[in-house]
Amino acid sequence: MSRPFAVLLPFRPGDGLAGIAGYRADRRVAAGLALAAGLILVHAAAHAATAGAKPAILETLWRWTPFLLGGFVWNIVISALAMAVGTALGFLLGIAQISQVRAVRAPSWFATQLLRNAPWLVLLFYCMYLLPFQLHVFGTRIGIPDWLKAAFGFALPVMAYVSEIVRGAIRSIPAGQWESAEALSFTRSQTIWMIIIPQCLKRMLPAWMNLYAIVTMASVLANVVGVSEGLTAAREMLAAEQRVELLLPVYAYVLLWFFAYCYPIARATVFLERRWAVAH
Repeated sequence: MSRPFAVLLPFRPGDGLAGIAGYRADRRVAAGLALAAGLILVHAAAHAATAGAKPAILETLWRWTPFLLGGFVWNIVISALAMAVGTALGFLLGIAQISQVRAVRAPSWFATQLLRNAPWLVLLFYCMYLLPFQLHVFGTRIGIPDWLKAAFGFALPVMAYVSEIVRGAIRSIPAGQWESAEALSFTRSQTIWMIIIPQCLKRMLPAWMNLYAIVTMASVLANVVGVSEGLTAAREMLAAEQRVELLLPVYAYVLLWFFAYCYPIARATVFLERRWAVAH
């Protein structure tokens, strides 16, 4: 598998931290995407001279920017909420995967593998149509918005990936740490929470940041189940303008927003990986 595609494909259980570390953005691919989007917008500027009575393309994009930005904000909200819920649940699931009790370890492993290998769009559809549309609390009806269901749908695979990140990080701690804790009469729970987990945080953070960037980019799938996010706003703009020449510039504009938000995360991840590299 070539390196540029490492950012798009999830790491596997057997890959360990080496596989997780390979799960990073490639600078050449990122620069190529930004260049392509820039060229499309330059072409849009050149096309403005021949636009006739119609407003210039860049002028149209600027006029629609608040509307498009409103949709893009929902991408950030959905991805942030999905990461928060998925991280909390996935952390506990990862701890359960290393349990010495088979009745705890086996179900947690099965749940992790099931959610890791399920298509994200399928999980979204299940959450959209199986979760209730409203809750009755003390006689009061509380509606559940579609974006909240979408966030929970994304939280399911996030939970599985975080579970693998936690499990891999814990397994990477040298056995001497466990033996030393046992010699000091620490219980297994004390060893995990007081000795092992603090050492794992630096190992888990870069992979977690990469996962957040992936979830942010994948949040556009929410438009398939009716959530009005950035891509939906772009389609509504194109439908309102009815101008074929706007198609590429609009999607390039949205692409640049995602790039501007996710690329710094990818670069920060690479920096942290190098700074906190584990010596073998």
